[in-house]
Amino acid sequence: GSILTLAAGAIFGLGKGVVTVFIAAMLGSAAAFLVARYVARPAIERRLVGNTRFAAIDRAVGAQGRKIVFLLRLSPVFPFNLLNYALGLTKVRFLDFFVASAGMLPGTLLYVYYGKLAGDVAALAGGSVARGPEYYAVLVLGLGATIVVTTIVTRIARRALQEVAGE
Repeated sequence: GSILTLAAGAIFGLGKGVVTVFIAAMLGSAAAFLVARYVARPAIERRLVGNTRFAAIDRAVGAQGRKIVFLLRLSPVFPFNLLNYALGLTKVRFLDFFVASAGMLPGTLLYVYYGKLAGDVAALAGGSVARGPEYYAVLVLGLGATIVVTTIVTRIARRALQEVAGE
């Protein structure tokens, strides 16, 4: 997914790339969630019946689903593709899962921006585009700001997840 997200930035640019990737990510995550929910959950429930740890996690995610999913989406520590399936095994409501998946936006923006920047550098190296130093200064400043904001959001999400896990 990361490579395709970078490619979307290089091919479509920032705005169209973010929209394209975000729509595709939402549809893919919803499909994975629903497969896990309706195909795998019954088998997992039979296997884990009596497992108090899974039951506690399942209750917590069911009770605070939107908040937990949003925080998990903000943190790049958890691979989204596995997270989609794992959350489908819990009691989180599909609507909460889907709405909270908006937490993918900061990471999507960052990777699409990386792709756009790589595409611009490749075009410059190929000699096909001549742009002034101000253009690249804005790109570098934007990249720096995006990295700082993503890092701050990730740290906040990690702390909030630790607090939720401690409850």
